[in-house]
Parts: sequence; structure tokens; C-alpha cells
Amino acid sequence: MQSLWNDRDAATCRNDSLALRAYTSRLLGQEPSLVLHGGGNTSVKAQLPNLFGELEQVLLVKGSGWDLATITESGFAPVRLEVLQRMAELPRLRDTDMVKAQRAAMLDPGAPTPSVEAILHAIIPFAWVDHTHADAVVTVTNTADGERRVREIYGDRVLIVPYVMPGFILARAVYEMTRQTDWRALDGLILLNHGVFTFGEDARTSYELMIKLVGQAEDYLAANAKRPNSPAKPVALKPDTLAHLARLRKAVSTARGSAMVARLDQGGEALQFAALPAVADLASRGPLTPDHVIRTKPHGMVAGQDPAISVKEYGECYEQYFARHRTTGLSALDPAPRWAVLPGTGTVTFGASAADADIAADIVRHTRRAIQAAETLGGWKPLGEAELFEVEYWELEQAKLKKSGAPKPFQGKVAVVSGAASGIGKAVAEALHAAGAAVLGLDINPAIETQFTKAGLAGRACDVTDRAAVTGAIEKAVGLYGGLDLLVSNAGFFTPSADLEDLDEATWQQSLALNLSSHRYLLQAATPYLKLGVEPAVVIVGSKNVPAPGPGAGAYSVAKAGLTQLARVAALELAGDGIRVNVMHPHAVFDTGAWTPEVLAQRARSYGVSVEEYKAKNLLKAEVTSADVAALALAMLGAPFAKTTGAQVPIDGGNDRVI
Repeated sequence: MQSLWNDRDAATCRNDSLALRAYTSRLLGQEPSLVLHGGGNTSVKAQLPNLFGELEQVLLVKGSGWDLATITESGFAPVRLEVLQRMAELPRLRDTDMVKAQRAAMLDPGAPTPSVEAILHAIIPFAWVDHTHADAVVTVTNTADGERRVREIYGDRVLIVPYVMPGFILARAVYEMTRQTDWRALDGLILLNHGVFTFGEDARTSYELMIKLVGQAEDYLAANAKRPNSPAKPVALKPDTLAHLARLRKAVSTARGSAMVARLDQGGEALQFAALPAVADLASRGPLTPDHVIRTKPHGMVAGQDPAISVKEYGECYEQYFARHRTTGLSALDPAPRWAVLPGTGTVTFGASAADADIAADIVRHTRRAIQAAETLGGWKPLGEAELFEVEYWELEQAKLKKSGAPKPFQGKVAVVSGAASGIGKAVAEALHAAGAAVLGLDINPAIETQFTKAGLAGRACDVTDRAAVTGAIEKAVGLYGGLDLLVSNAGFFTPSADLEDLDEATWQQSLALNLSSHRYLLQAATPYLKLGVEPAVVIVGSKNVPAPGPGAGAYSVAKAGLTQLARVAALELAGDGIRVNVMHPHAVFDTGAWTPEVLAQRARSYGVSVEEYKAKNLLKAEVTSADVAALALAMLGAPFAKTTGAQVPIDGGNDRVI
């Protein structure tokens, strides 16, 4: 662990305590082994003017929900210091009342809610306080004789605090322990099974004490813990492994009561962990720190040959765990696991979105390393289930769940969209992602590989007329997100105009290949996974030319008509598996690559109208955009069409020939 302090960067804060507090917080936050996804908190004590211009002593403490890796000055809550210090003197206080009292003591009611550790920060008699959940320190304390090892590492330079519940209880415990303490004789606090506090009269001292203490723990582990064997090399995912993953995701989604994204970790460390003889025992002992239980549940699961049975047994164990520790007024959370070991394959995490599953994956990655290190130091011994239950069902966490709101309509669903680099396909892919789905967009344009930058929205270059490439793309989607629920088969092109007697063979075959056969390849490759999907649905993008063909468009119209017939047959064949297949027929969608300003202007002139009039040349006099088509696609994939299959719906502003 190395100090990242930079005098030049620190000088840009211009002696502004809050700016400097944000700077050193980000130094901590950019090191995942110190804080993971919102873990840890920091503070600085300062004087700020109130409404009347009077200076008041305040604690500027990290706000709840902010991440140290990205925090700015606006992420800190200004709380009157005296109020926080007096709260520590109370013999007892419910955490919900503590949160209310802290908010009432804020100088700025518009600031974020103060960290639950604000009282503890307040009673530490130094201006600067840093708190992390450092992997190395928590690993040492999660052993059978962790306290002895902590003393061996640090001697009397730290105060060792036995584990108690975060929030007021922890603050009160430290308050009682330190009534006679000479704080100047300490480098920090070590909270067993929880983390580290350091402090100082200046920002650099507090920050570098954290680096020093964590570095000492890392040195101890390097000297005393055996390293695991060299990581195994990942093996290629075969169709049967992908099907197993999809069945597991389906079982977890069913147990959760909603779709879940699954992230498979097949890296060397994951494979090595999954191969441990005692992996079932190790994965079931508990998380690295108690706050991780919100993301990972009390423990992981080892997936057997039948994932449904494994998830059912896990759920039964979870229900028994809840029954053992429940108190009046508590309702059980869902019993679905949040991470699992796939023997011979790696580990997999589950989340309501790709981002959530990735957070769980980061936590599991750090936990795996800690488990294996602790096992060589006498055994991995995290907190017991009673303490974990207390955090999982903490009144503050329950309050957050109640405020989380309704999920997005496609939350946790997995979708594949072809022709996604531009136009209709791009609009559909982005709309699905905005509605909560994890999406893989396919396109022959290689730019698709870097076009999307958001978590859960990825692109893959794919020639959909290449059957092997299509199969590989579908397998990529399943490997990326754990399964497949939604398919939008959109790729196509409008062939050059030619009467049938002049139509060349190359154009005919090219149209059949892309506008018809490629959709069959996609549907065939996707069907085995759609059968394992959550409320699976397919939308085929047809054309107005199906019900109303025009002269000179034979190659295009025939292929699209065949595509529509293909969709109708698929609707008949797949209905028994709960897979809906519907068709939409867009027309005159001008915000696509095919319609350049020059082409639009030329077509408008040929009709003797303006470009805007040409765009709205339909019965409703309404321009149809890619976003409009995407909205219809989402409706057909979702609840409005939940009991419809085999339908054909135009989206053309009203066409007299179609009607």
C-alpha cells in the first residue's frame, strides 16, 4: 500500500478544508482494497457561518450514498459538532432517530444525509478522520485468533474495538472505551471484522496513517499467509455450460420474483477458488465485512447439476435463517442467492442490473482472496449469522428498500438487438437499456464494439448472414449476462430498385441472405436460451412492403414477406414454451443512415413538397422516428403485448394502401 499524496494536487485545494477533504477521500476511494462500492467514510471538523453569520463548529462528513472514489465537496454533510458529541452521551438511541437528529442538526438541510458513523467521527478529537474497510486488516481479523494477530502487528499503537453494530451502538462503544484514553498515543482504531479508523490534525497525517496501518497488515499477510496455487487458465464456454448458466439464472430469477442479470467470472482466481475441495464450506461461512451482506446475502451457494434444486435448497436455508433471527414486524427479503460457485467453471454473481451484478462480483473477488489468505492463518472465521442478520435487516437498510421505488419495466432482462449500430436498432437497444435491460447489440459495422459505454449495454461486430458468427454472438450474450429473454431481429437493408425482369441474381440472393435467412439463423441460435428465459419475447422488424409492396422492390418485398411468414410459424411453434413472437412493419423512418439529407431533399422535390412535408406524408401527417419504432418494440416485448403472439402491427403514420 503506497501513499498517493501529491503536493501539487493538494496545493490546488488552496487551504480549503472541504476541497482537501474531498481530495484525500478520493485518494482512498481509488484503491478498491480499501473501500468497495460506497464503503468507508471520511470527515473534517471546521467552522462555518450559519444563517446569522455566526461561526459554528461543524463536522463535514461523507454523505450516505456517496462513493469515496468519486466524491466531491457537495458529497459532504455539515452537521453541528456539539449536537453529535452530545448524542454520544445518550445511553441508547434508535438508529432511525439518530438519522433524524443528525439531519435536524445540519447547517444545510439540502445536503446529503450524514454517514451513520458521523457520531463516531465527531467524538474522535482530531480535525481529520478517515475510515476504510481495508481488505488486509479485515482478513487478519476474520481469523480464529484475529485480535491476537492485530496486537502482534500494531502493538499498543491502535485501540482494538470488538465488533458491534455500526451506527450509534458503535459510536457509544468507542465513547465508553476512550473516556480515559490518550488519543495522541494512538495511530488508529481497529474495528474487528469491520475496518480501520485513522485521524490527525492535518489531512496528510490522517491519510498516510491509514496507508501505514494497512501496509503493515499487508506485510503481515505476505509474510505469514501462503499464496494460493498459480491461477488456472479459463476454459472455453461450451453450449452445455452456457445452458447450465442460463438455467441457474432462471432459477435465481424465479426465487427473486424478478429477472436477474448473471455475471460469470471465469478468471484464473475464480477457477482456482471453485476447485478448492472445501469450497462449499468456505463459500457458506460469511462475507468479508458485514456491510457486504446487503449485496451478497449471508453466504454464497454451490450450484449442483440441477440449478433449480440448488436454488430451492438455498432458499429453504435462507428461510430457516430468517426464522431463527426474526423479530416482530420484520418481513423476509427474497431468498435468492446473490453469488454462486460453479464447480469447474468459476463464480457467478446476480443483480437486478449488470452494474449491480458487477458490484457483487467485485465484492466476491475480494472475499475469495481474503478467504484463502485467512485459511492459511488458522482458518476463515467471519462474523456469525446473528450479526449478519442484524445488518441485513437493519432498520436503516429496510428504510432504503422502501424508498427504492418501482423497478424499471425491463429490469434484469437480457436482450439481443441486431442492426444496432444505427437507426431503429440503435434506438431499440438504447431504449431497452434505459428501461432496465442488459443489452448486447449486433452489427456488421465494427464501430459497434466501442459505440456503447454504459454498464449493461455492449456491442459485438457480427455479420448476421454468417451462421457461425450469429451462434457465437448469442453465446456471447449468454456468457455476458447469464441468459436471454428478449430478441429484436432488426438487421436488414433496402435493395436497389429494379423491376423483376431486370433484377440481377446477386441482388436477389443478397436480399434473401440478410432480410430473411439471417433472421432464421438468429432465431434458431436464440431459441434454446429463450426457452430458459424470463417472460421471453421476440420482435421481428418487417416492412410496410409486406402488406403493400411496391413496383421495383421485388427482392426486398419478397424477403420481408418470407420473414413475416417465418415469424408467424415461429409464433405457432414457440408458444408452448411461453415465447411470444410478434412483427412490426415500420415505414418511412427517416432518421436512419439510409436517408441522407441529399436523398431526402431529392425525394421531396420529386413529390413537389418540402422535406418536412415529405417526412409526414401519411394519413396522420406525423413523422415516424426511430424512437417511435423503439417505443412500439418495447411495448411488444413487454406487458402491453403479454398475451399477444403472431401479431403484425404497422408503424407508419397511417398508410392508405396498408389500411
